[in-house]
Amino acid sequence: MEYNKLGKTDLSLSKLSYGASPLGNVFQNVDESVGIKTVHTALDHGINHIDCSPYYGLTKAETVLGKALKGINRDRYVLSSKAGRYGPEMSDFDMSEKRIRASLDESLMRLGVDELDIFYLHDIEFVDIDFVLSESLPCLEALKKEGRIRYFGVTGYPMQSFKKVIEHYDIDCILSYCRYALHDNSLTELIPELVKKEIGIINASPTAMGLLTHRGAPNWHPANKSLIDDCQKAVALCDKHGVNITELAMQFAVNHEAISSTLVGTANPNNLLKNLNWIENKPNQALIEEVRTLFSNQVWRSGKPENNDI
Repeated sequence: MEYNKLGKTDLSLSKLSYGASPLGNVFQNVDESVGIKTVHTALDHGINHIDCSPYYGLTKAETVLGKALKGINRDRYVLSSKAGRYGPEMSDFDMSEKRIRASLDESLMRLGVDELDIFYLHDIEFVDIDFVLSESLPCLEALKKEGRIRYFGVTGYPMQSFKKVIEHYDIDCILSYCRYALHDNSLTELIPELVKKEIGIINASPTAMGLLTHRGAPNWHPANKSLIDDCQKAVALCDKHGVNITELAMQFAVNHEAISSTLVGTANPNNLLKNLNWIENKPNQALIEEVRTLFSNQVWRSGKPENNDI
């Protein structure tokens, strides 16, 4: 396993990280014991970064992850979680200082740890960015000074939200999802500025939340029909070349030198091992370029209109 430094922090993250959202039955019902085995498999094969959130499964993912981490030496993993998003509706967002502090206490209890290595504001595009800058991020900075967390950052989908934050605030890292993948690599537009400011970059969902898989997008996926159809064309193209599109998507996502780690979520140990084996091989660059011609960085709306790229 390769390890990369995360921005200006002293953290070194495995090239592939474990996203714990499936432990909360986000994609399908998961047997708890199998989910726990998947976490142990990740750790045993060199994955040292695990990401979670109280939003995933409405605290279920954190609860199951806490059970999986019980008895494991704390220095074996870098743990991140989030605050601010607690459900699917706009009314489920609360990034006030009071709620962030309470949320941290609750997450630490569920996870069974004394501090988080990284603490994020979850999907900042759903709240007023000025509020994020004036109250939410100062709260995270205070928690860092108090020794409750080691580093802090923000997560989200639109590039616009990240641009506003990094222009005005010195954060440690960002977690971007679905913006550096076969269907959309627009994260690259922001990378030079992130590198200049030494802000660590974590990329999540290399399969675009299931779009770039044989199973396809779940019913709740926000992508429009045109993008879903284009992804199915990409699946067929890869099949024609005898390549699993998920394999190609994984290989593409993990091979950007400025991205410290790529998060992949699964609650199946065999699928995790498959992912680990896939990223050890070099991708078919010609096929990547052919697949990319099917797309034009197609995006969907997320959060408040003023925080979106479209």
